[in-house]
Amino acid sequence: MHGAPLRVAVQGNVAALQATATVAIVGSRAASTSSMKAAGALAEALAGLGITVVSGGALGIDGAAHRGALGHTVVVLGSGITHWYPARHVDLFNQIVTAGGAVISTFDDDASPVRSYFVSRNRLIAALADVVVVVEAQLRSGSLSTARYGRELGRRVLAMPGSPGCDSLLASGAAHVAESVDDVVAALAGNVRALAVPELPNEQCVRVVAALNDEPCDESALAHRAGLSLSQALRALAQLDGTPHVVMLPGRRFIRPTSFSSAT
Repeated sequence: MHGAPLRVAVQGNVAALQATATVAIVGSRAASTSSMKAAGALAEALAGLGITVVSGGALGIDGAAHRGALGHTVVVLGSGITHWYPARHVDLFNQIVTAGGAVISTFDDDASPVRSYFVSRNRLIAALADVVVVVEAQLRSGSLSTARYGRELGRRVLAMPGSPGCDSLLASGAAHVAESVDDVVAALAGNVRALAVPELPNEQCVRVVAALNDEPCDESALAHRAGLSLSQALRALAQLDGTPHVVMLPGRRFIRPTSFSSAT
């Protein structure tokens, strides 16, 4: 692999890095309870099939995935192999090593985590995986950089609908749909499912969608851009709610679906 690390330090079972099938499960640190459960259940189901789960060891989705797969999981650290980070997951990492998984690092053994290390970590997670699954993400999430690296490296990238970052990946065609373990297993075999995008129901919706861009705006500004009254824009947004045509940010600000990435 171009840009492959010169050394990889391993604690645990080296054979965990030689699995015949590997899936990366990544997502938000501040994930919802439902997404944490989904990540853990997906990882457990994959591990039950003998598939190795790789993730970054972070709080949130990463931790849930590691717990679900426990003996069939690899933690890719953004720090040195003797400086396990985050500290809240030291017990989890010990459980993983004891159960037959592995914790790995490409940095100096005692290196503390820094921003650039997480960039390298995310690329290595993607490189180790056959399929990358993003479970939950905001629009500026580090897990989206893992998805981007996955695409650059020719991996299949999947996303679970329901969060702004994942919905943007799906709507822009940067990821395929993952709603069950069957979708992930199918992706390992080369079969992926695109997001079904419903047709826009009327002219007001067409104008609202056309008015969206990469700059978040509130309902009033969007109505002005679309040449609609506020009440017309509100009705259109209600009809578009829950579709991949529009992404709503906190504070009821709106942005077009597109592919986002982050350096962290």
